[in-house]
Amino acid sequence: MKADGREFKTGDWISLDGSTGTVYAGQIATKEAEQSDDFVTVMEWADEFREMDVRANADTGHDAQVALDLGAQGIGLTRTEHMFFDPERIFSFRKMIVARDEETRRKALDAILPDQKQDFLDLFRVMDGHPVVIRLLDPPLHEFLPQEEDDIRELADSLELEFEELKSIISSLHELNPMLGHRGCRLAISYPEIAEMQTKAIIGAAIEAAKEGVHVIPEIMVPLISDVKELEYLNGIIKPVADKMIAESGVQLSYMVGTMLEIPRAAMTSDEIALAADFFSFGTNDLTQMGYGLSRDDAGPILDTYYEKGIFEADPTAHIDRNGIGRLMRISVEDGRKARPDLELGICGEHGGDPYSVEFCQLLKLDYVSCSPYRVPIARLAAAQAALRYPRNK
Repeated sequence: MKADGREFKTGDWISLDGSTGTVYAGQIATKEAEQSDDFVTVMEWADEFREMDVRANADTGHDAQVALDLGAQGIGLTRTEHMFFDPERIFSFRKMIVARDEETRRKALDAILPDQKQDFLDLFRVMDGHPVVIRLLDPPLHEFLPQEEDDIRELADSLELEFEELKSIISSLHELNPMLGHRGCRLAISYPEIAEMQTKAIIGAAIEAAKEGVHVIPEIMVPLISDVKELEYLNGIIKPVADKMIAESGVQLSYMVGTMLEIPRAAMTSDEIALAADFFSFGTNDLTQMGYGLSRDDAGPILDTYYEKGIFEADPTAHIDRNGIGRLMRISVEDGRKARPDLELGICGEHGGDPYSVEFCQLLKLDYVSCSPYRVPIARLAAAQAALRYPRNK
């Protein structure tokens, strides 16, 4: 890369001003952003008026602490798959994926369990007294395996497998449309031992934290439900494991099991699903994509044409679409609460930090929105503005 007659090579330092977009040569000293007195005052005013809680999407103790410092009232989404991509952990997880029988798979999961438990323990310690929603494994398994032949060969040597055998396993996991394939709750139903391990990690961490005096509020979220029978089946896996661990620990601990509503059919049958769920969290990213039949990752050329021809004026996935996706959500909220009045309701997609979408959540009378840690102040302010415009007591 060249700029102003100077050439920059791989490994050279540059610094970027995120506010202006200005790029500087070299490494500029930085410091953590600080909250001014005026900022704190405005946020306190917002908290006086808002009626929804604001949680954060966080996968590590560090992210959770950032969110807490910015005023988050809990974690609305922990994506457990992000924890497996750590270079020191990916090997054991890959051993689990390529296992051809349950016994081998369980041995690999046993190796993963301590690290997974520690991750959750870090979150619980930070979020003392606040709820933590932990989503069970969601993406398709092939995403954790290499695709290039050199990488496959290296992994085969590490796993003591023949190259062609591993290549065949990877090929068998490939799906033409993985977004609609073997992921989410379907993985846990196919391989219940995965859900068992994650439950042991969550509840084990909660018990340890509780023994330390931490007030723990764990919420286990099952992703990609389309039918109540899926959730009922996984309740039969999760709850016996959790209840046995709690009883044996002697610790007083409550937990919740709910689901992520991201498939239109689930939204339309929420009255059935609510009877098997303690909470719903709308996964508005996937719900929007499935509702539109439009992938955010591949829609660029389509959207460019639609803008040019005046069909869309802006990206329809940027905000909650109130006429279509929003109507699904409204039906789901109304039917779900009729079936179970104490049902906890929130959203955890990227729309949780979008003011227009936050306002719609206020209209739906959701309990909380969840967004990335650094968007928590925006969500707090938007929630207050929405409450002033549309107070629930009127």
